[in-house]
Amino acid sequence: MKKALLILGVTFALFSCNKTEDKKDNFKTAYIDTVKLLKDYDKYKDEEEKFKVKSQELGRPLEAKLQAFQTEAAGFQRNAQIKGMAWAQQKGAELQQREQQLSMEQEAFLRQIQVESDSIRNSIVTGLKDYIKEYGKKEGYDYIYGTGDAQTILFAKEPYDITDTVLKKLNEEFTSKNGSKAKKEDTEEVKEDKK
Repeated sequence: MKKALLILGVTFALFSCNKTEDKKDNFKTAYIDTVKLLKDYDKYKDEEEKFKVKSQELGRPLEAKLQAFQTEAAGFQRNAQIKGMAWAQQKGAELQQREQQLSMEQEAFLRQIQVESDSIRNSIVTGLKDYIKEYGKKEGYDYIYGTGDAQTILFAKEPYDITDTVLKKLNEEFTSKNGSKAKKEDTEEVKEDKK
């Protein structure tokens, strides 16, 4: 009886090893170039273009102030010799104070733009992670790795790269949700605004 149990145990162990090997044979893995995915994703390009236009519009008042300051500073140099030392010292102090104020406004504007840009990018990256997770489940992948900024793969065979496949599906979904006609109209409006 002990021999029968031993034989049964060995058979079970061999059977278990065969199942493990079968799982290894069916192991499905791939990788995505995350930099390319983000760069070529139509939604990211669309949001980036909208943000660029918005930041230019928001920056116009500050740009006008900077140009006015530069004009006044150039006039100061010409008038300093004509109006005398006392005027030059007083006006120079005023200009220096305005320059500091404009510098602070510019820094605040750049911080605001950076925060908004990071928010948009993080939102898109979170959406991409969720999409890849669902894509991996749907397609039966055991692992999907990311390359690019955070290189988690040092080597991969080309057939495992699914970047273009995922990118194509993402762009198709984005286009179908937003309509290619709306996208073309937005592009035409941006071109007209630039003229």
